[in-house]
Parts: sequence; C-alpha cells; structure tokens
Amino acid sequence: MKPRKSEEPLPGRAAALILVLCVSGMRAETAQYSVPEEAGRGSFVANIAKDLGLTGEELLARQARVVPEGEKQYLQLNQHTGDLVVREQMDREEMCGQSEPCLVRFEVLLESPLQSFRAEVRLTDINDHAPVFLNKEIVLKISESTMPGTRFLLESAHDPDVGNNSLQHYSISSNDYFLVYTRRRSDGGRYAELVLDRALDREQQAEVAFIITAVDGGNPPRSGTALIRVVVLDINDNSPVFTRSLYTVSVMENSSQDTLVVVVSASDLDAGTNGEIVYSIVQNSEENFETFKISPETGQIRLKKALDYEETKTYEIDVQALDGGGLSTHCKVEVQVKDVNDNAPEVIITSLTSTLSEAAPPNTVVALFNVRDRDSGDNGRTTCELSGEQPFRITLLAADAYALVTSETLDRELVEEYNVTVRARDEGSPALSASKTLLLRLLDVNDNAPTFTQAIYTMVMSENEPAGRSLGHLSATDPDAGENARVRYSLVPPPTGTPAAASFVSVDAESGTVRSLRPLDYEKVPAFEVTVRAADGGSPPLSAQAVLHIVVRDENDNAPVLLHPAPDSSAAGELVPRWAPSGYLVAKVVAVDADAGQNAWLSYELAKATEPGLFRVGLHSGEVRTARAVTERDAPRQRLIVLVRDRGQPPRSATATLAVALVDDFSDAFHQLGHDPASGQQPQMAEEEMLTTYLIASLCCVSSLFLLSVLVLAANTLCKARVRAELPPPSPSCYADGDFTSDGVGVGSTGTLSPAYRYEMCLTSGSGKSQFQFLRPVLPSLHSNAEAGLNKDEEPLGHSQPACDREAQARSTATPRF
Repeated sequence: MKPRKSEEPLPGRAAALILVLCVSGMRAETAQYSVPEEAGRGSFVANIAKDLGLTGEELLARQARVVPEGEKQYLQLNQHTGDLVVREQMDREEMCGQSEPCLVRFEVLLESPLQSFRAEVRLTDINDHAPVFLNKEIVLKISESTMPGTRFLLESAHDPDVGNNSLQHYSISSNDYFLVYTRRRSDGGRYAELVLDRALDREQQAEVAFIITAVDGGNPPRSGTALIRVVVLDINDNSPVFTRSLYTVSVMENSSQDTLVVVVSASDLDAGTNGEIVYSIVQNSEENFETFKISPETGQIRLKKALDYEETKTYEIDVQALDGGGLSTHCKVEVQVKDVNDNAPEVIITSLTSTLSEAAPPNTVVALFNVRDRDSGDNGRTTCELSGEQPFRITLLAADAYALVTSETLDRELVEEYNVTVRARDEGSPALSASKTLLLRLLDVNDNAPTFTQAIYTMVMSENEPAGRSLGHLSATDPDAGENARVRYSLVPPPTGTPAAASFVSVDAESGTVRSLRPLDYEKVPAFEVTVRAADGGSPPLSAQAVLHIVVRDENDNAPVLLHPAPDSSAAGELVPRWAPSGYLVAKVVAVDADAGQNAWLSYELAKATEPGLFRVGLHSGEVRTARAVTERDAPRQRLIVLVRDRGQPPRSATATLAVALVDDFSDAFHQLGHDPASGQQPQMAEEEMLTTYLIASLCCVSSLFLLSVLVLAANTLCKARVRAELPPPSPSCYADGDFTSDGVGVGSTGTLSPAYRYEMCLTSGSGKSQFQFLRPVLPSLHSNAEAGLNKDEEPLGHSQPACDREAQARSTATPRF
C-alpha cells in the first residue's frame, strides 16, 4: 500500500505530488496509491504529508482535508500524522464491475494559501468470488452419427473478479466420450468447448453424464461446477449452417426497449423435423441474458433493456441454431454501442467558501469545482459560465478544474448574499447542460456609521414630572450587521463650564429611551438641550451625534398670590359713603400667578358677601364696585370674600377678605371698623366657644365619677350593718363531739381523720369574723358509750369549760397530723 513512486528521492517527489491547484492555476501530476479491496476501516494507504513535503503541524494549520470525486467518502486524512486511511470498506466489484483498473480519485485541499493536490487509489482485486454457472444442469442433445472432433459450445461460468482471480480454465470429470478445451474471447473472457473424442452409440449408451468444473487463478483457487447431461439422438444427417459465423452490428445507446438489433439466419438441408431450426442465446454471461432476447423461430435479436455506452461499449453474444434432430451450430454476434449525448455534465464542488468578507479584494477564491461528462468525444467536452450579472468570474485551472473568484469589490449593505449559478454545457448535438447554485453569504465589516432618523429631537416633559418617566425614544440605524449594527446610545458630556443639562435626563443605552432624572420647575428651567451619541459595536466603533431639545411643559403648580390686600392681614378695611352710587369703586384686588399660559390667567368673582346684591367684582380687573346705590337699610358693616382663580387643570385659587364700612361721613370710620363683629374678633370668639365646650365636658366627667364613688360607699355601709344585725350574740359555748354526729357530717366514721383527731371549733367572742379556729382534738373516753343515751340537748358536764381553757388544753395535748 505504498505509492508507486516511493522509490524516488525526496526532491523528485515534489514533481509527483497529487495535484497542486493554486489561484494561478499551477498543477502537478497525479500521485497514485493502491490498497486491496475490502480493506478494513482505518487501514493505512499512504502518508500524504510525507509526499507533499509537509509536517503534520502544517497540515493541521492549513486545514488539510480530502475531497472525493464522487459523493461517497471512502478515504480519510489524519491531520496530525498525515496518514491517509480507509474510512469505509470498498468492494471493487460493486464499485467498478469488470472494469480495470478500478480507481478511487480524490483531492487534498489546503488553505492559506489555497492549494489542491490530486491523487488516485487503485483497488487491487482479491479472490473473494468463485466462478458460478448460471444453470446447474446443462443438457446437450447430440446425434449418434456425430463425428469425433466435433465441438460444442458450453455455457460459461461467471466470476466477478478480475485478473488472475478471474476464471482461468475448465475441466470435466472422467468419461469415455468427451474432452473440454478452454478458449479466450476478444474481451479476455474464457469459455469452454466440449469436443467429442469418441463416436457415440445410442443403442449402447443413450445418455452420458459428467461434471464440468470452472477454476479461477486465485490463491487459493476457487471453483464452481455444473452437471452436463448428453442425450444421444438418432441419426440426423445435416447440421444447421449460419449464413455468417460473425455478425457485427452497431446500436445507439438511446435505443428503446424491444428495438431490433440483428437477425441471424441458419439453414438445414434435412427435411421434416430434422430441418426445423430453433434459435437460442448461449448463456455465456448474465449481462447478455439481461440485455438481449432472441426469437426462437425467426432469429431476431432484440433489446430487453436500454443500453448505456458509459457502462458497456461492446457485447459479444453466442447464438445457437438447433434442428429437430438435435444437431446444432453456433455463431457470434458482436454488438457495438454507439455513444449518444445522453449524459449532462456534472458540476462537482470540491471546495466552497460559504461565507466571505465584504472587504475581500478582487480575485479572491470562492469555490473550486470540477466538471465531468460521462459521454465521449464532443459529447464529453464541456464549457462553464455564470448565469446573470454578478461580481464573480470563472477561472480555468485545468482541463476539467475551475475556480470561482471575485471580479470586483463587494458591499454587503447592497447585496447581503449571492446565489451564484454555475452552468456547464457540453458540445453534443443537441447540447446538454447542468447547473449548480452556490449560496454565498457576505460577512459584515464595520464600514458604516450609525445614522439618526432626525438631526434634532424635540421632546416635552411636564413640570414636576417624577424621575424615571419616559419622554420619548431616540432612533439610529446602522446598515451593518451583527455587533457592527448594534447601536448604543449615550449623552455627550458638555464642555467644561457649561450648565450640566445632562443631569436632567438619561438615555437608555440599548433602547434609546429618554427618561427624566429629576423633577424640573418650569419657572426655573423652561427648556434645555443636550447632545446624544449613537455608537455601533464595531472595532473600532463608529458613531454619530444628534441634538436633543427638551421643552418643559408648565403645570398649574402655583396658586394665585394676593398683592392687595396683603395675604397676612386678617381683612382689609374699606370705607364707602352711604351716598355712593352704583358703580362706585370700593377697592381693587390685585393678584399674580407664577405659572405661564392659561395657568396664569386669573379671574375674580365674589364668593361671599354680607349683602350679595350690593357689590360686584370685575371678572378680569378685580375691581370691587357697588352694584347699586347704597341705602339706609344696608348694614353699616359689610364683609366681602373675593375668590381669585386661575384657568389651570385643576384650577387653583386664593381668597381675599375685605371689610367694608358704610359711613355717613369719614369721621366715624374708626368707630365702625373697630367694632365690626365680622372683623378679627370672630376667630377669637370661636376659640373661646371651643374652650368653653371643653370645660363643660370635663366638669361633667368629674361630677359623674364623684356621684359613682358616693353610691358605692353608701352601699358598702348598708351591707355591713345588715350583716351585724343578723349574727347571734357572742357565746363562749362550742360544739361537742355529739354535734358532729348529729349534723351528719360523719367525720368520725367516714372522714379522712381518725376519731382520735376530731377537733372542736367555736367562734371567738368579739372577733366579728366568721373564721373557724381549730383548738384541740377530742379524744374518745370510756364513758362515751354510757352517755350515748343522753338527750342531744343536754351537754356533758365535762365539756362545759370555756373556750379559753379548751384552747389551752388543745395546745398542751397534741398537734393534729394530716
């Protein structure tokens, strides 16, 4: 599996490189390698790096790869070692049939610079097939009068191997009548001829049977067998005779099925059934059997399927003529297939750059491709061209190798991708063509700066608008793509010493949204301008600028301010004579509003008056005038409240209070104004009334608590007096042991205390408390049973001692245990 020219020195090996294909079109001869068919996956074929004079690192750096001529990838290149190995097992018979040599062509592509090296691997045949007879039993009918030395053509065995591994010779088993000879056809194939060695005698042996063996030349050899049965026929004097021993015809490869190829003819001098001839094709190959058919009666040979010049150019058919007596003769028919332009050219892409920078200079290689046409002669000669007007052209590198290169500068912004159609046309008649469309996308280069949709953006923000509110959007476009078209927005820092208007707003870097950073006061900042920048993400980045003009829209955030009368005065005093006619000017209310526009348009109206019909206020002037003449019935002191309102939404307002005194003359003006109940005394009286309410409420709460305390104390006193009246008088007597029994308590018998620890209890005289005192236990005596019969009202004499003695005795006797 070494290259055939491996014996050449290293300098000479450069001339035997596979294929050098540069943009300039330099090329070297094709290197040839060989590998046995059906070699396992990973089998070594050759070391490409060594033959190219490159190292494994150079192969890896230049991204070396194998490009097959066909669609299937049978070989694989190891970029680290440079070894060319088998990627997929190859069957020579399947890939090439009987064609020899069987070549697998490929190219090795290198980048930086772009080069292509052509090579081919020859598949050497191995003896993996044995000869096979299509019919396992062959029947021959031979007349007993056949002379020795007569030859009979036998069916050939089929062996798909080639060379020495193909069929080499035939042999037959031992018999008394026949010999076999191996003959060679013009195409190199071998067939068997059976020769009669001894005359037959039907009466002695009516049938002769023996085995024929076909042997190939492999090591070890393989063989196939078939049974031959010779039926001996009665005497037939004449054998059929063909008009020609060799028929040579030509057939166009585009002939349809059932097309007549040739008519063979044979004659027999015998009469009757011995003179009736039947034609048949001797099955010397499976391909002939599948391609041709013959009419047994007429000898017409027709096509069973369409022909293909590119697969088989010549057919050799053996035809047999058999008469009714069993005699036969043979002839050959040689069918030559004429090429027709029935194969369109094929465009085979060997290398394609699917993406290309728009900054690529002219003559940049985009793709490498080959054009192949399976026809021959003019039908196989091809030319290439591009469809449409595009910035590309085709450069011829070799007889069938081309390069697609750029012919001018490219601009992705004008055309983002190209569908380049390569059309190949042959010179047949009529000419056939084929095309291949290549999709080429251009990679963007940052050659365009962003562009704002407007040179000046005007946005409006409301006065006192909270921070973070969106004011609008900036928009800039960049015709580039990817990061080169990703626009980011920012504010341009103002020059040193200028007002920091950039602190009022911010710009979102991604979306271009303008937001307020803090509330603004229209009265201080009615408008301002900042410069914004849009920069792309290229390297280096490109940018553009625009002006952002922000107008602050006034809001009604200021109420009218009174200048006259002064807002800090409780009420302005005005004097009006009683003889004042209608329209008499009493006073003028003057107010201003810091807002602008309709928010500062003020209107005046009389909100409240002691006598509403006496005065009126100018809507826009604020002048307070009498609406009618003053009369004697009018109150001498008038109080007017004038409402000043702007036109904002919602409107804001302020009020002015006027105290008007109606006087006969101006001498009592001070007296009228000083005692005006509607003047400054009214707030003071309201405060005094509120304080009086609080005092009354406090007095009621304290009185209620006092009455409740008196009632509780009186009830307590009455309850104590009733308890003393119901208690019996104090007595020193106590209750004896019999009292416990009479009360049914059952302490002595059922209680938790034993009878020895029963206690006496009494109420101490003078204590005044219902408390029991345990004095001493009452011990049982011997005479207790004798006293059981005494009357319960009678008390034993021994228990008549006073309580004080009992207490002393209880302390001195025992202490109870619980």
